[in-house]
Amino acid sequence: MNGKEEYMRRALELAREAFDDGEVPVGAVIVRNGEIVATGRNRRETAKNALMHAELDAIQNACRALGGWRLWNCELYVTLEPCPMCAGAIINAHLPTVYYGADDFKNGACGSVANLFEMGFTFHPSYEGGLLKEECAEIIREFFKKLR
Repeated sequence: MNGKEEYMRRALELAREAFDDGEVPVGAVIVRNGEIVATGRNRRETAKNALMHAELDAIQNACRALGGWRLWNCELYVTLEPCPMCAGAIINAHLPTVYYGADDFKNGACGSVANLFEMGFTFHPSYEGGLLKEECAEIIREFFKKLR
């Protein structure tokens, strides 16, 4: 598998799994050298744990798979703009590149509400939003429409 859209499509598959489990549908994929090394999805409701966002799940799985906490040679693909907690984890894991789909105008920390990646921290990931934006936004809309 290669190409940004293909990786985001895999993240969307994970978001769909989260949706089917009653979770806010967010999926994440971590790639190194053109290979998916870890995946994650929202599991807050099933795990009863506020920390179980898709990005944190994927980062934890990547650290295990790669045997270390520095993910400096990886890319993260996530269907929704990271929140402050996840942006902080991305900074601390030294993930150099983040691609996200939909903007999060309520909690986004890559420019929608704040931009942690451009603040005075010791590490500054590059980021690109809007990758398969409409598909990523649609699954979120579908989920919250179903809740109402």
